[in-house]
Amino acid sequence: MNKIHRHFEDELSQLSELTLRLGGVAEEAIGRCLRALMERDSELAQRVIAEDEISDRLELEIDHLCMEILARHQPMAGDLRFVVTVMRITPELERISDLASQVCERSLELNGEPRLAAVIDIPAMAERARTMLRRVLDALVQRDSRAAREIIQMDDELDRRMDQTFRILLTLMLEDNKVITRALRLMMVAKYLERIGDQVTNIAEQIVYLAEGRMIKHMGDAGLTPKPHP
Repeated sequence: MNKIHRHFEDELSQLSELTLRLGGVAEEAIGRCLRALMERDSELAQRVIAEDEISDRLELEIDHLCMEILARHQPMAGDLRFVVTVMRITPELERISDLASQVCERSLELNGEPRLAAVIDIPAMAERARTMLRRVLDALVQRDSRAAREIIQMDDELDRRMDQTFRILLTLMLEDNKVITRALRLMMVAKYLERIGDQVTNIAEQIVYLAEGRMIKHMGDAGLTPKPHP
């Protein structure tokens, strides 16, 4: 292996490591924002918001490395797909951390008011979103398009739970106008968590592209059918 090729391989490994680090930061942010919300921990919420800059910094570092790899090595075939995939999923991972920060912002607002007693699915939504993200990062490492398609189908459960949460909170608002502000903030939290599921779905679609060279975005159920072997 010549020096240039070895350097290329080292940069691809670094790119993979940075991407997984960004994914790990996003996954941790989901867990911490849920804890901040459920335990009414304002200090933790503020810390999650402040540490969102870590994701911003990693996104810029990854983007810069991708551009350097493309300019210096002009990768082809699978290596090119990997770099392109990373460039597409990095903003999705950074956005997940942003959404976790927004959950914490709503938590800080809610902590200034009495707790709203309502049986809603927000904890289950957060755990579902976190599980989806963990599994999509595993699928990225394995370049597993089958696992990626399974993760895409998991998003339906998040949508269902968000709709159920909205119905419960809307009923509370109609019954007591004093809870409207708190209920609206919880609706926003549910929406943020549902959006995390959408970001993970976008990542899963890119993993299918990475593994199969096939774009399935906007294909609906047709995209969930694995590509037949030649």
